[in-house]
Amino acid sequence: MKHIQPGKIWRTSKDYMFIILGVSIYAFAFSSFILPHDVVIGGVAGLSTIFYFTLGVPIAVGNYAINLILLAIAYKVVGKQFVIGTIFGATMISVMMGIFIPICGDIFHLEPFLSCVIGGILSGVGVGMCFVHNGSTGGTDIVAAMVAKHSNVTIGRMMIYVDMCIISSSYFIFHKIDTVVYGFIVLFMCSYMADLMINTNRQAVQFIIFSNKWQEIANAINNEAKRGCTILNGTGWYSKQEVKVLLVMARKIESINIFRIIKSIDHDAFVTQANVNGVYGKGFDQVKVRMKLNDTTTKAHVEERASLNDDLKASDTGHRMI
Repeated sequence: MKHIQPGKIWRTSKDYMFIILGVSIYAFAFSSFILPHDVVIGGVAGLSTIFYFTLGVPIAVGNYAINLILLAIAYKVVGKQFVIGTIFGATMISVMMGIFIPICGDIFHLEPFLSCVIGGILSGVGVGMCFVHNGSTGGTDIVAAMVAKHSNVTIGRMMIYVDMCIISSSYFIFHKIDTVVYGFIVLFMCSYMADLMINTNRQAVQFIIFSNKWQEIANAINNEAKRGCTILNGTGWYSKQEVKVLLVMARKIESINIFRIIKSIDHDAFVTQANVNGVYGKGFDQVKVRMKLNDTTTKAHVEERASLNDDLKASDTGHRMI
């Protein structure tokens, strides 16, 4: 019988709790700030709104049905784990919409512009929270995830491309240009906030550490922070003494812990910290580049590298549902 690690259970449970929180924020923002002003936003929620105003189909029902169709199409591309996480997210967001839409309405009585700005910000926070914790709210998130898996296009940007078509189509229903403009306001605010949350979580830093106790610091960073260290040979030009330099890559949220480890061992250690645009490889993000295939050898090489990248991603320290 396969042993289930308690840490894995906790990480999985935490992910699902944050997915529930994220979809709740999204559903609340949609029901309280966007729908009362008859604004059609992007994604499946926008399509469901169009079906609601034209055919009378309840938004929660339409949202869930369209998500299931998209997931059936995306199954082979994004994999079983993403589909499982997205089914959960899509189910929860349909349930939350079914709860919030009847009880919320225009409870804040704000002007349409301000209401759309607030709704877009909260929607982006909800979507970003779901992606950070390896889930999805469904809809165009599914399309974005499929494209982002094989290209350099960010999730937020892909959402913009798909959602622009949905929002523009609302003009043929209401024949009001201001409704379309409000829809684009929500779209850009939501996409920006989603990208902001996702990229903030992935920010990385680089440490360069000079210390006579470099061995103790390196062992502590390996064992306590669970990060690797690279030992570089250097020479202090003033002292003309050979020194060992530690090079460490870590997530930005881990930087405080690494500083504490260093200072607890050597209070006089000389440390520099710099932000880096991206760190790719085991324990960080996967490299996604488009390659031009010129011949069979090149194709085989790319397939081999893709397989290696999948292995690196699977060995990442955190639990992944996507």
